[in-house]
Amino acid sequence: MSDYILTLRCDNRSGIVAAVAAKLAAHGGDITEAHQFDDPETGMFFMRVAFRMEASPDAVRTALQAEIAGFGLDITLRPAGEKRKVLLMVSKFDHCLGDLLYRTRIGELALDPVAIVGNHPREALNLTLLGTIPYHHLPVTKENKAQQEAAIRHLVEETGAELVVLARYMQILSDEFSGFLSGRCINIHHSFLPGFKGAKPYHQAHTRGVKMIGATAHYVTGDLDEGPIICQDVEPVSHADTPDDLVRKGRDIERRVLARAVSFHLEDRVLINKHKTVVFAK
Repeated sequence: MSDYILTLRCDNRSGIVAAVAAKLAAHGGDITEAHQFDDPETGMFFMRVAFRMEASPDAVRTALQAEIAGFGLDITLRPAGEKRKVLLMVSKFDHCLGDLLYRTRIGELALDPVAIVGNHPREALNLTLLGTIPYHHLPVTKENKAQQEAAIRHLVEETGAELVVLARYMQILSDEFSGFLSGRCINIHHSFLPGFKGAKPYHQAHTRGVKMIGATAHYVTGDLDEGPIICQDVEPVSHADTPDDLVRKGRDIERRVLARAVSFHLEDRVLINKHKTVVFAK
């Protein structure tokens, strides 16, 4: 028996769940996990099914052709736990990158790191987990931004990367490049109210006496830091916390939120719902 993950989205109508479940059962499928969501605001239906079946992915897809055509299903079908090729991007802050590489090493993430892109030299990272992963130093300036992004795009295509993760990559992507990576590029960002933009956000937050800090992982779009949100987390802070305390706590939140978002994406738990997401979390 092989384990598979099936996700689908389509315009909502009656009979979708019954038709898909019946077809899987008719071909000897055993459903082990199922989630569904009907969004009345968008009129869209979303579903994720984990199942076992003695069949190849092509055979499963062929078996579902009538349902795909009849309901207009937009589906993905993958062997469960299949490693996905990922390109990681980083600047000088390496805590998120190090965390992702560690989780990959211990088997927590089904991630195949095909390359790392940094706009600073490899020596700027204080990591022992890079190993033999190819590291590409691609500095960026206003003058060479287009050429640098073209080089990254070539790397994505050359390596077959299915996902790009901005692991504290402190550069704004162009609209064109963001469009190229639509739905397959995840960024991590601090989350404060009020919003503190620019340099040293934790220091700005400390000055304003915030009582809670957090982080947001989202898909990258042309609208800066406004792409569909995958997950968020927060942690209380107090008047006794220094800016360094906020930075330290912020690093921890950023690490776990980004790792959770990457895990959800790799396990096909995230479906795009116009400007937001449906996340079938564990």
